[in-house]
Amino acid sequence: MSGLQSKLDTSIEFLKGVGPFRADILKKELELFTFGDLLYHFPFRYVDRSRFYKVKELRSEDQMVQLRGRIDRFELLGSGRQQRLKAVFSDESGRLELIWFKGASWVQKSIEPGREYIIFGKINRYKGKLNMPHPEVAALTGKEKAEGRLQPIYSTTEKCRSKGLDSRGIEKLLKTLLEELSPADIPETLPEYLLKKYRLLNRWDALQLIHRPLRAADHLAAIRRLKFEELFFHQLKILRLKNRRNLETKGYVFDRALPLFTRFYKEVIPFELTGAQKRVLKEIRKDTLSGHQMNRLLQGDVGSGKTMVAFMAMLMAIDNSYQACLMAPTEILATQHFHAIKKYAGPLGLGVELLTGSSKAAQRKKLLEALRQGEIQILIGTHALIEDPVIFKNLGMVVIDEQHRFGVAQRARLWEKSAKNPPHVLVMTATPIPRTLAMTVFGDLDVSVIDELPPGRKPVTTVHMTDSDRLRIFGFMKKEISAGRQVYVVYPLISESEKLDYKDLEDGYESICRAFPKPEYQVSIVHGRMKAEDKEWEMQRFVRGESQIMVATTVIEVGVDVPNASVMVIESAERFGLAQLHQLRGRVGRGADKSYCILVSKHKLSSDARLRIKTMTSSNDGFHIAQVDMELRGPGAFDSTRQSGHVQFRIADIQKDMPILLEARKSAAAIMKNDPLLEKEEHRVLRKAIISKRSGFNEWARIL
Repeated sequence: MSGLQSKLDTSIEFLKGVGPFRADILKKELELFTFGDLLYHFPFRYVDRSRFYKVKELRSEDQMVQLRGRIDRFELLGSGRQQRLKAVFSDESGRLELIWFKGASWVQKSIEPGREYIIFGKINRYKGKLNMPHPEVAALTGKEKAEGRLQPIYSTTEKCRSKGLDSRGIEKLLKTLLEELSPADIPETLPEYLLKKYRLLNRWDALQLIHRPLRAADHLAAIRRLKFEELFFHQLKILRLKNRRNLETKGYVFDRALPLFTRFYKEVIPFELTGAQKRVLKEIRKDTLSGHQMNRLLQGDVGSGKTMVAFMAMLMAIDNSYQACLMAPTEILATQHFHAIKKYAGPLGLGVELLTGSSKAAQRKKLLEALRQGEIQILIGTHALIEDPVIFKNLGMVVIDEQHRFGVAQRARLWEKSAKNPPHVLVMTATPIPRTLAMTVFGDLDVSVIDELPPGRKPVTTVHMTDSDRLRIFGFMKKEISAGRQVYVVYPLISESEKLDYKDLEDGYESICRAFPKPEYQVSIVHGRMKAEDKEWEMQRFVRGESQIMVATTVIEVGVDVPNASVMVIESAERFGLAQLHQLRGRVGRGADKSYCILVSKHKLSSDARLRIKTMTSSNDGFHIAQVDMELRGPGAFDSTRQSGHVQFRIADIQKDMPILLEARKSAAAIMKNDPLLEKEEHRVLRKAIISKRSGFNEWARIL
């Protein structure tokens, strides 16, 4: 075992100043189990302790400042839980109140009135006067120049603070740890030529300076080095996995003629495919002829025709005597795909079946036997597809819709359904992802984009209205319904919440039923607490046009295709993220009629909510909306990294650190091209870093 492993793997309780009790708190509250975990618990910001302010210089609240002066005149105010301790701090320029809301007796014992102290804290304003609640207080010793530095601020919790593990407490532990470590405990992980090329600090210096910077340039250099390292190893990992798959993973070769595909394309499709759809189909065809397993991500905005492309990819498999399947995250979406694909497949005489958790036992038994015999060419379903009894005769093509909703293990179980080689895989998402994000989150996949909508699809007009416009909204809904069209009304909550001040479906349903009474109007209702068969019954009423209004939660976010629906009303629109708003809007505008999306909100909105609504009312471009969403919420908005198995970055930010990411990817790609097995002497440090369990890449030991 290397020195790195032995030292940084040491349990946190063995660090001086921790012990079993504090270790238990650090593990439970901050997930800090070892020396290494603590070392990589980076500051989230820094405070300049090199400057001493004067009281008269204090201007704004929320300013973190350090002052030098006298503390005196303690005074207890209030009683019981309302009790607080007040003191007066003064320097030659003025006075400032210090406030403590708890720990009054301890504060009075530890501070000697009339003596000079250094105080540090956040300035607050109360009734027009500035004060400093719960300041850090240190006696003046004459060695204050040592404090002239940037102080790191660490994330912590209330429970940690109560045990002396506030930011300053964690800083002290890190000081102890860094004094205990040596450069031998933190070996270099990047080749010397990369350090020189990008002027990066070595790893030891970077970890020292990120925790103990003397000036701004120190921590900036340390952060840049550690961000580069994190992004570089992530890119190296996914590019290596992609190389390995291309070199080692055999795929079924679909080299026969394509009679069903050709017949469907020439005789069955009632419209011309877009140029983007044709381009993607050529990319898929090339993959299936390569002899390697296809792993392709298909991005396309709402209504761009991804399902058509997926079906035609399935036909390539069927024409080569293989079966195909499509897995969707919800029964509603799976059922929608089933109806669409069955309609496509009908003229071709193909066997298409649906398997979900609601499938009856007798029906399931019959279906599974037909699947084993190869009588079913296309199986569509939910997670039920990955259950053990589901056995294909010869699975050759797997399509996964809204793939970010499935975990790695779930997807892997579907791959295993193919006996000889892994099936070709097409994963689809209707959430447009900026190219830069796709590079990192889906860097091991080939990416196809359908970037144009079918001809004839009209952009949806989106407007913003407030709760006070309710009667106008109802009037517009009645006008559209009288013209023979249908309306969705979507709510963020099913029931009223004491904690959240948003519109709820139950109350909304009642008010809509009052405003749209029977028998003139029929209202359907769909939400997540309903039984699957009840949801399906209500959904089908709306699909058949038997109800004019569908009141729902976001269960209808994806997969519901009703061309006659022309209005989407989204209640408490400020509650939804941009991606969700865009998905919901995509439920309308699917027919020949002009369609509308009405975003209803409270009058008072946060700046982020106002920007989201402004973005929706000004653009129908999913990729532009996705870019704004990423800037607002960060890259995590597009992919549940914990669920899908992609790395969660400790320090890097994909959006802000794009220049570093591009440098890291370029370097990783060059190494994978010139030395894929890392056999060169100059890459020995990379190989050692990868197989070290401290690098967080345990799977590399298996790969290399």
